[in-house]
Amino acid sequence: MSESLLQALVEEELGSVVFVMDYVQLDFSAARFSAYAWPTVTIGDATLHFGDRGYRDALCAFITHEVLSTDESPEAGLVIRFGLGEIVTNPIPSDLGGPEIAQLQVHQDSFRDEAWAVWRPGEGIFAGRDWS
Repeated sequence: MSESLLQALVEEELGSVVFVMDYVQLDFSAARFSAYAWPTVTIGDATLHFGDRGYRDALCAFITHEVLSTDESPEAGLVIRFGLGEIVTNPIPSDLGGPEIAQLQVHQDSFRDEAWAVWRPGEGIFAGRDWS
């Protein structure tokens, strides 16, 4: 398997978390990760899901923290790891509100994307699951 574009986030600092009506964007200096299925957030021993008390605060706690590593696998889903914890997008069918799970845009400059990736149900690492 080729290297994941998710690796482009390593050493990037999270600059903002944007809550859109039914998804979340994580903005880095040279990239934007949009999760169209709400990710889980783990800080220390606590794992929070969308709707849990403190979920939004936990996501925002990663602002100014640098990405240490990423993982993309059928078992783990899409994982962005920080020293503080991790943000994981690994949905089940009922978590989906549209045709995409996540999208990553890596910026060359403020007007052009250098590269982008889209993760959809039934494709790539999410191919082996039953999405019905």
